[in-house]
Amino acid sequence: MERFFDSHAHLADETFGGDRDAVIARARDAGAEGIVCIGASIEQANESARIAATHPGWITFTAGIHPHDAASFDPVADIAALERLLDAGAVAVGECGLDYHYDNSPRDAQRRAFAMQLELAKRFDRAVIVHTRDADDDTATMVREAGREGIRGVLHCFTSGADLARTALDAGWYISFSGIVTFKNWTGDDIIRSIPDDRILVESDAPYLAPVPHRGKRNESAWVALTAERVASVRGVGAGTLGSQVVDNARRLFNIQ
Repeated sequence: MERFFDSHAHLADETFGGDRDAVIARARDAGAEGIVCIGASIEQANESARIAATHPGWITFTAGIHPHDAASFDPVADIAALERLLDAGAVAVGECGLDYHYDNSPRDAQRRAFAMQLELAKRFDRAVIVHTRDADDDTATMVREAGREGIRGVLHCFTSGADLARTALDAGWYISFSGIVTFKNWTGDDIIRSIPDDRILVESDAPYLAPVPHRGKRNESAWVALTAERVASVRGVGAGTLGSQVVDNARRLFNIQ
């Protein structure tokens, strides 16, 4: 059993309502040294805060507005709610960002909500957890500017191209890989190899994107060990080495003591 850190899990999702404690216990038994519980809406962030409070020092939480919901983003009420959650201990702003694949919200609304959350992260000195899909150019522009402003962050569940990865790294950001790297159609091994040791993370994105051989099932944090093994193999290092790196990196990015 090698140690690892799940930098992105939606433990507040209703699919975990019946066995959340067991899911968390399995993650710990599998070697997880921490889980970042994602709040991709105000409601989810409040629930994530509750979950984190029951596992102090081991589970942390975030607060943000997902790009799918940017059309209804309220720059007064939502920012105020996010500020309260950050004051209450959220370790990052997000999940936020840009999604031009589904376009559930107009693109200008997505960019506006993302920009306001980047500014919030700057004011509170928190990391930003960024979702990006089919939006490489606009994401690169906003991440590049954020880096110039001293804002740190991570591109989570990375499936984009090498140019965006390089832009994020140049901005001082991190790159996180999910169970997608175990899928047969994954073609990004060169990108996995290109990430510096001190900027790489792994995640579950649970309940989504379970790694092989669990693909198609409800994902959970314990299975990040499989993703870490695959990433380690691609990078030509032992799983223990990769595990120690991602633990250190997650704690540094999110300022987890």
